Amino acid sequence: MNIYEKLINKQTKMSVIGLGYVGLPIALEFGRTIPVVGFDIKPERVKMMQNKIDPSEELESSAFEGCDVTYTSMPDDLRECTFHIVAVPTPVDKHNLPDLTPLLAATRTVGKVLKKGDYVVYESTVYPGATEEDCVPILEELSGLKFVTDFKVGFSPERINPGDKEHNLTNILKIVSGCDDESLEMIAKTYELIIKPGVHRAPSIKVAEAAKIIENSQRDINIAFMNELSIIFNRMGINTYDVIEAASTKWNFLKFYPGLVGGHCIGVDPYYLTYKAQEYGFHAKVINAGRFTNDSMGFYIAKQTVKKLIHAGKNVLNAKVLVMGATFKENVSDIRNSRVADVISELKQFGVSVEVTDPFASSKDLLHEYGFGLTENTGNDYDAVIVAVSHKVYEALDEAYFKKLMTEKGILVDVKGIYRRKIKSISYWSL
Repeated sequence: MNIYEKLINKQTKMSVIGLGYVGLPIALEFGRTIPVVGFDIKPERVKMMQNKIDPSEELESSAFEGCDVTYTSMPDDLRECTFHIVAVPTPVDKHNLPDLTPLLAATRTVGKVLKKGDYVVYESTVYPGATEEDCVPILEELSGLKFVTDFKVGFSPERINPGDKEHNLTNILKIVSGCDDESLEMIAKTYELIIKPGVHRAPSIKVAEAAKIIENSQRDINIAFMNELSIIFNRMGINTYDVIEAASTKWNFLKFYPGLVGGHCIGVDPYYLTYKAQEYGFHAKVINAGRFTNDSMGFYIAKQTVKKLIHAGKNVLNAKVLVMGATFKENVSDIRNSRVADVISELKQFGVSVEVTDPFASSKDLLHEYGFGLTENTGNDYDAVIVAVSHKVYEALDEAYFKKLMTEKGILVDVKGIYRRKIKSISYWSL
């Protein structure tokens, strides 16, 4: 009996290591069909999930119903599992270099419990070669087993988009790969248990790794192009969103928009690719240029705001600005790599007093991560308001609302252009 048959007959268990945005949905979906052990290094998160609470605030308590998932922070509980899925973060450090610390730590956890015949599948986004060159040697060393002969490894990149209720885990075609033909088939059949559109069988682990990393790199470059256009059009006195609306009437125009590019995927993954490219003696000019443009946008928005304040005759050193939105994208609580922090930091460098609000973000988490928290009660004396994130609750706000918040000659900075054509009598600017 192969590992797939043992799983569906509930003669063995699957483990999911890392129960964040990616890992928890995977554990829950597989838990509807096969027994799963969900592992996370933080006991407080494990306790929340045992009480049917998603620490990431993405899933309702009903999502936990009917799932055979045991939550634990004890590595020994993984010994009864034979199919391990690793879904931990892969961030970059302060120098924008890949930080494989969480990935390698998870690999060591699996390596210590690995048995002959076990499978290990990685979902964490990495550069091509990381699974076989960085992770497999650790598995071999700690288990005393031989790769391919004694245990199998695969890579199946996550495609979960936080806050997106339409494109979720089960209805997106998934890429799978294995270290040989047998493992590819077993991994593919296992994922087909939960993925409705089916899976794409990549010819190698490196191809699957590369496919994932270019998905986000391509998007990053396209957004960088739009950000660069917005800077050019701003100097020409043209609204970028009007240009995009006109251009998108052509059937093959790619409709990307300017904005702040943060988070744990688009704002990070290209650095993994450029890092590995350097190992092969190639400097990725286009990818790096895109990253530079997007990483600079927070500072650009802040400087444009300061210019508008000066033009309105306001004293920048006494100016007060309200920033609405602090998460990395709309309608989520995730603040990881939020570029809104760049806007706030730059404004403070000019001596501007800044207050921040966000209906989703945690003030405690923001204070820990970026050194600023959320204001509990907004005032009515702001010289400028920056709507930095297009949360749905902001969409219904009108000009009268912003007028009440601002002083005379107040300025509305609408980063995502959600109030375009709705503002008539106050100073307005968007990318």
